[in-house]
Amino acid sequence: MSVQRATFTRPLIAVAMVAISTLYAVAQKAPVPTRVRGTIETVDSDTMQVKSRSGEDVKLHIASDLRVAGITKVSLADIKTGSFIGATTVPGPDGGQNAVEVHVFPESMRGTGEGSRPYDLKPNSSMTNATVAESVVGNDGHTLLIKYKDGEKKVFVSADTPVVTYVPGEKADLKAGAKIIAFVKQLPDGSLEANRVSVGRDGLTPPM
Repeated sequence: MSVQRATFTRPLIAVAMVAISTLYAVAQKAPVPTRVRGTIETVDSDTMQVKSRSGEDVKLHIASDLRVAGITKVSLADIKTGSFIGATTVPGPDGGQNAVEVHVFPESMRGTGEGSRPYDLKPNSSMTNATVAESVVGNDGHTLLIKYKDGEKKVFVSADTPVVTYVPGEKADLKAGAKIIAFVKQLPDGSLEANRVSVGRDGLTPPM
């Protein structure tokens, strides 16, 4: 290889290596969360510090148009035919879907997020918001046939499955010790902002 060719080639190799390193770094960068689940540690006027369930310290800006909802326990018997519910499920050993949690929407929230989609609560979990078409009561729980616009799903809800509902909330509910799920977006400076927060009432950890 001539001296001239080597002089020309070396910068190209260096540029290529920098580009590969940059792409690798981007690929390794953790995805931006859309939900932060954890316990509030501190709150001031426009930020809150949260200890996530995985043990991370997360600082969240509080949006000026923040919406807060309370989460409270209800019973399995409150899931009735015609109820509009959200169910987090995982595949069962028999090919069915087992509920990890169920939240019963109040009538004012009927239709919220109708449909079924992958969810980030557990590996292979999905979230389905749908109307209960049938409810079969067994000795160890309920088997629900839930229907949404583009399909249906059969879900088993055991007697031990957490069942909750939404109640009105306010910013004052955001205080140290509260268990929350914060729905967040990334701001241009890379920080996270919460524009919707679900807060467990009476020490409840929101199960969804």
